[in-house]
Amino acid sequence: MTLSLESIRGTADVSKIEAPITWKAYLCCVSAAFGGIFFGYDIGWMGGVLGMPYFIQQYTGIEYDFAAGAPVDGSRPFAIPSSDKSLMTSILSLGTFLGAIVAGDLADMLGRRITILMGCGIFSVGVILQIASSGQLAVMVLGRLVAGLGVGFESAVIILYMSEVSPKKIRGAVVSAYQFCITIGLLLANCVVYGTQNMSSTASYRIPIGLQFLWAISLAVALFILPESPRYFVKKGDMQKATESLSYIRGQPPTSEYIQDELAEIIANHEYERTVTPDTGYVNSWLVCFKGPITSPSSNIRRTIVGAGIQGMQQLSGMNFIFYYGTTFFQQLGTISNPFLISLITTLVNVFSTPLAFWTIERFGRRPLLIYGGLAMFCMQYIIGAVGTAMPNDETAVKGMIAVICFQIFFFATTWGPAAWVVVGEAVFVDRMLMETSPRKSAKWVPTTTFAQEMGHTEEKGGVIHVEGNQA
Repeated sequence: MTLSLESIRGTADVSKIEAPITWKAYLCCVSAAFGGIFFGYDIGWMGGVLGMPYFIQQYTGIEYDFAAGAPVDGSRPFAIPSSDKSLMTSILSLGTFLGAIVAGDLADMLGRRITILMGCGIFSVGVILQIASSGQLAVMVLGRLVAGLGVGFESAVIILYMSEVSPKKIRGAVVSAYQFCITIGLLLANCVVYGTQNMSSTASYRIPIGLQFLWAISLAVALFILPESPRYFVKKGDMQKATESLSYIRGQPPTSEYIQDELAEIIANHEYERTVTPDTGYVNSWLVCFKGPITSPSSNIRRTIVGAGIQGMQQLSGMNFIFYYGTTFFQQLGTISNPFLISLITTLVNVFSTPLAFWTIERFGRRPLLIYGGLAMFCMQYIIGAVGTAMPNDETAVKGMIAVICFQIFFFATTWGPAAWVVVGEAVFVDRMLMETSPRKSAKWVPTTTFAQEMGHTEEKGGVIHVEGNQA
């Protein structure tokens, strides 16, 4: 039996639109959220590897005596130059920016699953280049750039996919699961780096880099099993496949009233949004994201600015400094005996704090979390900036700052970390989600690229404490 748009009718009782939540719905969302692991892992391993003796030896040519635990030539700074460090770190975000732009169009043309699978493949090519770099800066930078393209595909599309397949009742929680998986990836990266930090061979950094294959392959395998988004099929006019996809996700037969009602709602949304934003060509389809009065809460430009602003401010919260440069920053403080362990502890705080957001984001709402979370992080950053400026070399003060950094991570993990992803996934016309989400995700990576590039220099000059105060 072939379904047509006219043959699908829904109920007027909105309470009956959505089917009971089944394990299949959770499976789809959890499997998709797994993509956050390779995103988080990719952020996490770099900070630790930059502080590894063998990695520094390869990229500086300065010999390191592993038996003595010190460089052979003590007259030279045993650290990767700040310009190289910044380039290796920030180039990933540049690739992600470009990938997020391209991914929106591809996901509309080829589908959400295919686009994410392409991202996994591109990411894997980048990983191969990074493994093969062996002290060659150009190869490492190229590998980071290519891997960033893959991350861009994933970050722009996977939240969309999760928003489209998850039941409304748990949408906030399952999108928060993506942020939780990012923290798991960060933790795994720090654990691996902690275990390989003192190896006197290329295995010290090739093992952390190579493990990225595991996360990309796992996500790809999951996507081969999962169905395509029913909203994508509705947009393409294939009601039969849309019904089959929705039936699988909701665990109901295609003829079920739940399936017919929800499909009717999806079609109604699609038809309404087509009347509001008609198809007027490729360029205009992008320009539509910036149309409407900025004073109107429902205008496209207002939603685009709010979404892009939230994503950008999430990156300017200071968390990426801790995850990108935490290990080398703790090394340069000079009062911490094991900076790798401190980085691992900060990551553990992140992991154990994030699940709390699963409850708070539904209990208190998105807006209050962003407001109060921002105020809390402001206080933490102000304290770090003030104490670090007044007592920069005091061991007790340094321990106090580390404690405050942990509180800052807690407030981020329970508010801005997951809430920013949820807001971007929800605050758009569903039918135009790809076009509106892509510039928002791209906006996320503009400050990230700039931040990562500049912080590499600031961290070497000891100016991070002032930056924390300014960010507040």
